[in-house]
Amino acid sequence: MYDQKLACIATAATGIFWLIVLVVSAVTRRSLEREMIRFATQYATMQKELLDYFQLPYAILNENGGIIWMNYRFSEVINRDRNYRKSITSIFPDITKENIIKQHDENFSYQVNYNDRILRVAMTRLGIRSNTQITNGQIEETGVAPLISCMLFDETELADYKRQNMEQRLVTGLVYIDNYEDTLDAVEAVKRSLLTAVIDRKVTNYFERADAIVRKLDKDRYFVVFQNRFLKKLEEDKFSLLEDIKSTKAGNDKEITLSIGIGAEGESYLDLAEYARTAIGLALGRGGSQAVVKAGRDISYYGIRGKEVEKSSRVKARVKAEALREMMATRESVICMGHQISDVDALGAAIGVYCAAREMGKTCQIVLNTVTTSLRPFVELFSADNGYPDDLFIDSYEANDILTNDTLVVVVDTNRPGYTESPELLERTKNIVVFDHHRQGRDQIKNPLLSYVEPYASSACEMIAEVLQYFSEKIHLNPNEADCIYAGILIDTNNYMTKTGVRTFEAAAYLRRCGAEVTRVRKLLRENMDTYKARAEVVRNAEVYRKAFAISKCPPEGLESPTIVGAQAANELLNIVGIKASFVLTRFNNKVYISARSIDEIDVQRIMEHLGGGGHLNVAGAQLEGMTLGTVRERIQHTLDEMIEKGEITI
Repeated sequence: MYDQKLACIATAATGIFWLIVLVVSAVTRRSLEREMIRFATQYATMQKELLDYFQLPYAILNENGGIIWMNYRFSEVINRDRNYRKSITSIFPDITKENIIKQHDENFSYQVNYNDRILRVAMTRLGIRSNTQITNGQIEETGVAPLISCMLFDETELADYKRQNMEQRLVTGLVYIDNYEDTLDAVEAVKRSLLTAVIDRKVTNYFERADAIVRKLDKDRYFVVFQNRFLKKLEEDKFSLLEDIKSTKAGNDKEITLSIGIGAEGESYLDLAEYARTAIGLALGRGGSQAVVKAGRDISYYGIRGKEVEKSSRVKARVKAEALREMMATRESVICMGHQISDVDALGAAIGVYCAAREMGKTCQIVLNTVTTSLRPFVELFSADNGYPDDLFIDSYEANDILTNDTLVVVVDTNRPGYTESPELLERTKNIVVFDHHRQGRDQIKNPLLSYVEPYASSACEMIAEVLQYFSEKIHLNPNEADCIYAGILIDTNNYMTKTGVRTFEAAAYLRRCGAEVTRVRKLLRENMDTYKARAEVVRNAEVYRKAFAISKCPPEGLESPTIVGAQAANELLNIVGIKASFVLTRFNNKVYISARSIDEIDVQRIMEHLGGGGHLNVAGAQLEGMTLGTVRERIQHTLDEMIEKGEITI
């Protein structure tokens, strides 16, 4: 049904409504616009005042670090007018334009020193939209103006609290007298108490400078506790107690030496105690008469002047021999290996381990990847024709295949996992025994079941010969086995001219009784003409650096064992008048091998440690990858210059 009257009324009402809307809109539009403009203006003014008087120093920089705007607080801190428009780098020189441009993170910060205050400059990248345009009804951004917000935080007090906290942390130390028993045995009974009192007094007085608590744990051991702030002074002093204690005289003829192990920067007291124990172990393992500081993962060495302390007691050798016997008895087989490119010392020590395993009725195999010219005559002695197993010598791949949970892995003549013939073996087993005569460094075999590391020993063969004497009363060495072990001692002592002690000759006498023949060994150690000429060429081409150091290179062409030739040439160079240390560089198998030698004045081990190597006071070496001979020569010269400048080397 349709009602025309009602339709007319509705139409009229709708028209009146829209008329009223138009009238009201026209009347109120201007006042609404005025109100919105007033609100926006007030809000912007309030926001600007808030930023201007904000107590946090705040500024806006352009993408290159130039100051666009700063608030009053920022102006006060940098002591510049608010109209200052230069770069932030002119205020804080530590922050360079290149550093700002290269930062790709949205948030980044720098710590700077400014007017005796420590400030943290926190920056945040801002993207300000610009050049907005409408295309086909769509809003598009044609560009972004990169800006950087900059805030300053004063961290002076925080840094001071951190410093105080670090300085007040506890540091623990262990002090061991290296040769207490040997020294007191040679002193008259009435003077022993006097000598002990003098030692106690010197140790106590020295650590009293650090406001330390010193407690005597045993007749030859001390426990020390002091604050971390004194550690730096002791390090700058290079632990002068090490040298001072040597001058102690109270009826004793022998020098008294001690070792110090310091533990610092531990998370707990247990960590500090463990660090100190590890440090004293390193000090003793490197021959004593030195201080070792273990601060977290960092290890520092001090002292190391003079020779290792030779110990006449064989108690330790007997204990290690008994422990080795027990371990072999509970294992099914033994794998023995030395260092890469094994020498006669490593082979002789491995043969000694083989003899011990044979006595126990255990299978023993020796890992030998490379048979050098100097090693071949000895390896041929242990062939199947001479009654030895066909698989006595195996390579690292075979060793990994036969390794089981009941296999004992014995490492000889090295204590660095990366230097062994097969580092993978050490990663796959926990049944590890170490026999070595090199000083321990940071990189060492972790958690061996038995570790016998004695830096005072002349060679690994000397240590094995001692162990064999206590291993079993019935043990028997064949003449070939005795010859090989004897040759290892002969090579490492350079015909008894280097690192030779009383126990060296005792070990040689034992091997002589077992059938070692000097004439046979001499024939086995003879070399061919090419090797002899190469060694002479190395000596001829040597250059003398700073009138005291001979540096030369050994060309590997035509040589089967260039590293051995390099070591021999380094010994030869010491026969030249005025040469205090020699360094021979050999490039072999994509590595540069350094053989370092000295007689008594220069600690070549310290020099090699700077290059990532190690060794002994007079015999050391290093292996460097990815470098040329020229680069290695420059590094050696630079290291010598630095150590001479610091007083670590005197020429």
